[in-house]
Amino acid sequence: MLEEGENLGGISYMKKILIANRGEIARRIIRTCDRLGIETIAIHSEADGDLPYVSEATEAAAIGPNPVAQSYLQADKIIEEAVKRNAEAIHPGYGLLSENADFARKVKQAGLIFIGPEPEVIETMGDKLGSRRTMKQAGVPVVPGTAEGVSDIDAAVLEAKAIGYPLMLKASAGGGGIGMVLCENEQALTQQFESVKNRAKAYFGNDIVYLEKFIANARHIEVQIFGDESGNIVHLYERNCSVQRRNQKVIEESPSPDLPESARTKLCEAAVQAARAVGYTNAGTVEFIVDENNDFYFLEMNTRLQVEHPITEEVTGVDLVEWQINVAKGETLPGQDTIHTNGHSIEYRIYAEDPKTFFPSPGTLAVLKWGTGARIETGYEEGNKVTPFYDPMIAKVILTGASREEVLEKSRKFFDETAIEGVKTNLPLFDKFIESKPFIEGNYATAVLAQWLTQQKEEKTV
Repeated sequence: MLEEGENLGGISYMKKILIANRGEIARRIIRTCDRLGIETIAIHSEADGDLPYVSEATEAAAIGPNPVAQSYLQADKIIEEAVKRNAEAIHPGYGLLSENADFARKVKQAGLIFIGPEPEVIETMGDKLGSRRTMKQAGVPVVPGTAEGVSDIDAAVLEAKAIGYPLMLKASAGGGGIGMVLCENEQALTQQFESVKNRAKAYFGNDIVYLEKFIANARHIEVQIFGDESGNIVHLYERNCSVQRRNQKVIEESPSPDLPESARTKLCEAAVQAARAVGYTNAGTVEFIVDENNDFYFLEMNTRLQVEHPITEEVTGVDLVEWQINVAKGETLPGQDTIHTNGHSIEYRIYAEDPKTFFPSPGTLAVLKWGTGARIETGYEEGNKVTPFYDPMIAKVILTGASREEVLEKSRKFFDETAIEGVKTNLPLFDKFIESKPFIEGNYATAVLAQWLTQQKEEKTV
């Protein structure tokens, strides 16, 4: 980093940051800001007023009623609070407004610093069709699919015949697993087409959908990248995010098991190439699909900090939130040759949900007793309520060791020692799944959890 007080045309200080988010990510940002001597402003809905992050921030601002549309998505009100309370910057965390280009523009127009990439980059990469075109022009491999959106089922059927089944029907503005569905044949495509368009319109305000070839037995591997205002782009290696339920990640690990070093090098180089193509600044993640031959294809770019960023921090020793703040201030990044990995780290997302149906299970956390040896990122303490208004994730549990085998052994001990009562959780699922042969061997693909659950049901019926 630059010497103290030196910058690239940004500001040499940052005294106060408003966090435009809630729960565990707000606590995570507060922790780094406290260490750096930066004051924080927490915003909260009526339902979140008693959560730990609100009292841990320097200041708190009630932002509105419980529904996100009336609170955490109130962009103008959030910016107004930041200006009124003399913040220099806004950190959007992840989800909510973090990838909203209009919000980023408004932040900058208000004379504040948006701790993230430029609004134009968010816009370009937030449109999956647009980002596919951009990556193709940059020489980054993309999954075969339609170059433009498909407007009706007749056009979709024609395109599908050219691409070949199975294929994915996706919302161009989608994210987080929402607005995508696997179609094994023409009948499935016909049945799902209008439903996906309607869901895309409801969730993202945009009903454009496209088709993409389904890569069988694929792994979902992403690369953490960072850019600064002087044009430097670096990567912080990769994370395997292939353990998913309903296209949403539940277990991530770094480094990715069963990935040859040559493939890892090519993936990281392609991610840097992708970031450079759009003039990327601050933290971002380039996601890839990797097939059985270790050939890879660009999937999407997340223009924010990822939920699973702690495992990268654990293996690299880098505080990514601190880097975000420093880059936002105009500081330069260290060189790629200074960034190394050491050991292995796995993150488990603990949800208040029924482990059999994955339906949310809101309620009061009557008992919240964590095991030992883990880094716990949680928005709750014992006695808090998990409400039905927001994502039901209770915590992210991060276990790190010198080897993957050591981490798995720590995981077994941790789950044996952990107790959560008052809500149903996916803890029983993790406790059993980490003993499955594919996961222990590390050669699993994105269907591994679904296949394992099916196997469990079949064994019970025998």
